[in-house]
Amino acid sequence: MLNKLLKRLVRHIDGFLMSCLIVTMILALCVLYSASGQSMSKISTQLINISVAVSLMWIAANVSPQILERIALPAYVLGVLLLISVALFGEISHGARRWLHIGVAKIQPSELMKIAVPMLLAWYFSRRESVATFKDHAIGAVLLAVPVGLIMKQPDLGTSLMIASSGFYVLFLAGLSWRILIGTAVSIGVMAPILWTMLHDYQRRRIEILFDPYQDPLGAGYHTIQASIALGSGGLAGKGWLNGTQSQLDFLPERTTDFIFAVFGEEFGLLGNVLLILLFTTIIGRGLVIAAQAQGTFSRLLAGSITLTFFTYVFVNIGMVSGILPVVGVPLPLISYGGTSLVTLLTGFGILMSIHTHKKLVTS
Repeated sequence: MLNKLLKRLVRHIDGFLMSCLIVTMILALCVLYSASGQSMSKISTQLINISVAVSLMWIAANVSPQILERIALPAYVLGVLLLISVALFGEISHGARRWLHIGVAKIQPSELMKIAVPMLLAWYFSRRESVATFKDHAIGAVLLAVPVGLIMKQPDLGTSLMIASSGFYVLFLAGLSWRILIGTAVSIGVMAPILWTMLHDYQRRRIEILFDPYQDPLGAGYHTIQASIALGSGGLAGKGWLNGTQSQLDFLPERTTDFIFAVFGEEFGLLGNVLLILLFTTIIGRGLVIAAQAQGTFSRLLAGSITLTFFTYVFVNIGMVSGILPVVGVPLPLISYGGTSLVTLLTGFGILMSIHTHKKLVTS
């Protein structure tokens, strides 16, 4: 009886993908323990975050892609309305308006859009599978630009980048022409001076610091400089768990969140970084296999977008910690402390599992 119950509970969980996620989150707890100064309070909180996120992943895994397809449009509309509400009534914190009070709780609607946007675009293009035209891609771009624009106004460059990426991947996988891609890239290059004036002062400063962090070593460049020192001092095999000087002596800022990769690199060295990247690559590879095997355009586009967005999280975070990308406030997925991004990521992986395990049998 118990055996049957367990089988029913895990029948929509992909064993290989789940194993990789569990290994990654166990590793995350070890790194967090060191990065937080061996704080059991943060470990306890993160365990709660993991429990909530895994529960939502299980729920998402048990929701069929057909149901997800039906709720794609309502979820998108709700998300846009909530973003408009944030712009009008949202709470201002640290100079940004990102949170919305609803009764006794407050929510960050931009997180909903990380799932709702690729779902909506996958739904839209699944209805134009064989007749998608330039006009369809233009409409898709507008549907993507609305939430991205609202989130950039908050301002939240990191989240808007992730949502823009998730939507772009759907457009690309739906057959976006390379001529359009090249033309768009050229247009952005031409409009760069105008786009530069549209950025906030702190955003322009981050881009300037990318090229020379030592122009402001105790200010805007401090994060990049200290992260570089931590990564470099780790050497080949690292200084050992709990022995990273940059983190343990409080030189490294945001060491439990955006810059936790620098802590990992200092303590486990280049070999540890390679192993972590291989683990991420395995997760991404599994996601791409699920996308390739998905039945139906909606499932294929959604699975591909979720997987490639996870790749973008990894690439952007490691890039900004390594100093090859500007600091944009993107956490290292599954590793950084916090519940918001973890819930969104694991919900996405739950959708991947649903797409894989709800495949219909094809009769020959």
